[in-house]
Amino acid sequence: MPARRFPGPGLPRRVATLSVHTSPLDQPGAGDAGGMNVYIVEVSRRLAARGIAVDVFTRATSSDLPPVVEMSPGVTVRHVSAGPFEGLGKEELPAQLCAFTAAVLREEAQHEPGYYDVVHSHYWLSGQVGYLARDRWSVPLVHTAHTLAKVKNEALAAGDRPEPRSRVIGEEQVVAEADRLVANTDEEARQLVRLYGADPARTLVVPPGVDLDRFAPGSRTAARRAVGVPDDAVVLLFVGRIQPLKAPDVLLGTAARMLADDPALRDRLQVHVVGAPSGTGLDAPRQLEKLAVELGIPDIVRFSPPQPPERLADFYRAADVTVVPSHNESFGLVALESQACGTPVVAAAVGGLPTAVRDGVSGVLVPGHDPADYAVAVRAVLARRELLAAGARRHAGRFSWDRTVDALVDGYAAAARDMAAAPVRRARRGGALRSLPGMSVAR
Repeated sequence: MPARRFPGPGLPRRVATLSVHTSPLDQPGAGDAGGMNVYIVEVSRRLAARGIAVDVFTRATSSDLPPVVEMSPGVTVRHVSAGPFEGLGKEELPAQLCAFTAAVLREEAQHEPGYYDVVHSHYWLSGQVGYLARDRWSVPLVHTAHTLAKVKNEALAAGDRPEPRSRVIGEEQVVAEADRLVANTDEEARQLVRLYGADPARTLVVPPGVDLDRFAPGSRTAARRAVGVPDDAVVLLFVGRIQPLKAPDVLLGTAARMLADDPALRDRLQVHVVGAPSGTGLDAPRQLEKLAVELGIPDIVRFSPPQPPERLADFYRAADVTVVPSHNESFGLVALESQACGTPVVAAAVGGLPTAVRDGVSGVLVPGHDPADYAVAVRAVLARRELLAAGARRHAGRFSWDRTVDALVDGYAAAARDMAAAPVRRARRGGALRSLPGMSVAR
């Protein structure tokens, strides 16, 4: 089948979004659900608002799930049966990709040819499905990795398991096949080129956004009342999956160091951890609680399960500082959400966090993961909190999901034009860097 141009003024009619291992309907902060889930939800809704229908294909993890769910007008989630509903870890899913791909192709085959105009895959497992769909349907494959195995393996937390060679190979294959690679930051684009040999001309930098209506400044007093925090408390917040990669242990060590330096702070200091064990964190799901006991701070640490967005915004507003000490982040949506609520961030100077946090303006970036360094950074933020809170709001205001979707739609259209101009797939070659409206490219 020859490649097609989009109908109308350069817009696709329908996008097949692939999210094999996690559903946009899942609650972020537990299991495999995180920033990628938020990304898919926000992008899909905004594409649909522009008249571009979105079908999200994801693996069914329960027999109770209906085959089709309308997530919002114009956005359909399709639950694909591929392997046992329960008990499969992410590392076991490659064996189910054949079944998943067959289900995706069968769904498309029920319609007239040309039903989907673009395939947008998320994470390498989905990319494997996507490049077969791309060749079968003769439509562009746009791929967002969200995390990269080689990058994670370069920055492993102590005792964490490296990503397997099978994933590295799978990612290399997807990078070679995709018509466009979407990186969250310039740093991620450079990593794709340096570590995976990506073609810079096909590697686009499209920053994620933040929902500036949902995550916005509000009454700190009301937020503290909502989450049960005294007005005079000094609150340090961690939001995310509890696993070595996210380094919540660094925050607990930071709190212990602050109390060692200033014992009088114990009556006011609170550490709130919002999330649930995930990934390798499931090997010892109560390890963080045990660490709090070992550090002598169980009385100041509060654990809360993952929260829906409206409730999560109250946690951000109630906090004095949000701490994001991850060993690696492709971007760091938590940091952006916190800043949008007017709460400064102390974050590790890794991955996309130097983009998500403007050092000295919206928070403080910390090289390394020494709790003593984080304690110094937290105290620096507390001393300038009002100024940094204003900077946090301004910085977050530079990011919006509408801008993200603007750039993605431009990328979809450019990929379709390239396919239409060269329907016979040629060997990929590196080329000069170029950019599209609203985007930057790897440097």
